[in-house]
Amino acid sequence: CTIVAHPSSETPLSALALAELGERAGLPAGVFNVLTGKASTIVGRMCEDARVRAMSFTGSTEIGRLIAAQSAPTMKRLVMELGGHAPLIVFADADLDKAVTIAIDAKFATSGQDCLAANRIYVQRPIYDRFCAAFARRIETLRTGNGLADDTDIGPLMHERGVKKVEEQVADALAHGARCLTGGKRDSAGPLFYQPTLLADVTDDALIMREETFGPVAAVTPFDSEDEVIARASATEYGLVAYVVTENGGRQLRMGRALDYGMVAINRVKITGAPIPFGGVKQSGIGREGSRHGLEAFTDLRYLCLDVA
Repeated sequence: CTIVAHPSSETPLSALALAELGERAGLPAGVFNVLTGKASTIVGRMCEDARVRAMSFTGSTEIGRLIAAQSAPTMKRLVMELGGHAPLIVFADADLDKAVTIAIDAKFATSGQDCLAANRIYVQRPIYDRFCAAFARRIETLRTGNGLADDTDIGPLMHERGVKKVEEQVADALAHGARCLTGGKRDSAGPLFYQPTLLADVTDDALIMREETFGPVAAVTPFDSEDEVIARASATEYGLVAYVVTENGGRQLRMGRALDYGMVAINRVKITGAPIPFGGVKQSGIGREGSRHGLEAFTDLRYLCLDVA
């Protein structure tokens, strides 16, 4: 099947590099095509053209809804990996050092600019204060700077809009009674750099608990019971991934079943890979990427009934 890929105009180089690798590997000309330019013009034409039988989109839920609407007249197959709003749930029986390491990795990879990034961190009350203190100490060791440098942990955000969104969420959380334990402002490294930040006692009605952040800000809040945190963590239109840290085997299974997410990671962060059916539920997407399940959207089942009499 031939493919036309349209990368974001903000990050086009990886798709162009992939096309180069395909050419080196011997893909025939015209099988894998990369088209750069204005998204509204290019993607709109793709949606309208009946020759395009299926479309896979990775991006915001808002744009995903628009593509789905524009693709409806031609009844395209759609695979969509959309927004995330991942909860990270730490129970009192968790190993504290391990939980903090998981929180660092789940929140601050790619400076928080990741649909899999932990956006809401729920910590059971008996270890809440100790977790916040240990988490703050680890965050303060993160180094901000050139994203291509080996010793950098936090690089720049994508654009000024991203920084302003982070600033708005932090200000809103503080206005709702949250405490800033570390960070909380732009970094001196440059205008697109924001300090790795920890907000504690964040209320559920704060913007950061309702909207994806896409930046290096961790929002932490306490909880008491398993049933309570399941309800709070699932009370969102998003459902991509959830993280759980607990040493209780029975609870691991219960949380894996109860959380309303397409993927649940228990005591780990890394969950992606070629054999993995990557994808979410609700407003986080349609279908799966990867594994045999990821091929289903690009194949048609044909039923042949043969009379052999």
